[in-house]
Amino acid sequence: METFGKRLAEAMDKRGRLCVGIDPHAALLTRWGLTDDIAGLERFARTVVEALADRVAVLKPQSAFFERFGSRGIGILESTIRQSQEAGALVLLDVKRGDIGSTMAAYADAYLNPASPLCADAITVSPYLGVGSLQPAFDVAARHGGGVFVVALTSNPEGRSVQHAVATGKKTVGQTVIDEVSLLNKGFEPLGSAGLVIGATIGDTGHDLSRVNGPLLAPGLGAQGATPSDLRSVFGESLRNVLPSYSREVLAAGPSVAGLRAAADRVADECRSALG
Repeated sequence: METFGKRLAEAMDKRGRLCVGIDPHAALLTRWGLTDDIAGLERFARTVVEALADRVAVLKPQSAFFERFGSRGIGILESTIRQSQEAGALVLLDVKRGDIGSTMAAYADAYLNPASPLCADAITVSPYLGVGSLQPAFDVAARHGGGVFVVALTSNPEGRSVQHAVATGKKTVGQTVIDEVSLLNKGFEPLGSAGLVIGATIGDTGHDLSRVNGPLLAPGLGAQGATPSDLRSVFGESLRNVLPSYSREVLAAGPSVAGLRAAADRVADECRSALG
């Protein structure tokens, strides 16, 4: 079984380094001329998949925007994951789960076990009950060729008080998370399957990413203010592992399929130029 890290590296080589979010929030549905209900949700998700799933490396549905419609919304999320994968895109499900023991194991089975209808190629998780609490997710991912992206450094102002706080050994909490995830990727080629989420807007914070050897998801590009040229100051010598992530900048070009494709192609070209 191929690891997620290898599959992601192959997808980025073939399709370019781009992740596009599927974020059907109410304002965007309205902008597309859709109703903020199940019908609007289904039309939105289906259009994004039709436009992008056969051309971008990764699609990233935000689970919360589907969950708000209850069981029918979850059903559409299941279909979105399946249809995206069938078209060749890897699916990174943005759920940011984090818990302990049997609860974390249940989350892992829900999102990373192929027996589940919600199984994605990778998920986002929160480490602030301790990186070790996420071990069930790492275990299930390894067993089934999945990936886990651990939130490390985010661009929201509230995040700094936790992530930049100094922990034991005079390292920040964020650096501790980075270092513990790095250990999971030792020896893997071309990439390990344990990734990090690091906001593209944070600038040079002095954190060391040189030993991560895993994918670095960079949200915050486009409407949130970051540009591809900002990636160098954030990631330095680790640029080769960066997966740029856009949402509103691309999704605002809908509901036209051609418009979505043109927007994705444009930002992919910008990222290619900036990342080399």
